[in-house]
Amino acid sequence: MSIEEQIRKFIFDNFPFGHNQDKLKNNDSFLEKGIIDSTGVLELVSFVEETFGIQVEDEELISENLDSVCQGMPRG
Repeated sequence: MSIEEQIRKFIFDNFPFGHNQDKLKNNDSFLEKGIIDSTGVLELVSFVEETFGIQVEDEELISENLDSVCQGMPRG
């Protein structure tokens, strides 16, 4: 399973928002679409850290880094 698919699966398994999974575009904002809230962002961070073995620093906890499937993907 690709990183993108793992993040999408986590979002849909943990934050059911009543929409068809296929309708969520990888660049759709989680916050603007009402998919997750600020607490959900912290859950997403924990998932990304545990699953991909990376550490998200406090200064990286901004919506520009974690507000869509593409932005939730680990870099470098």
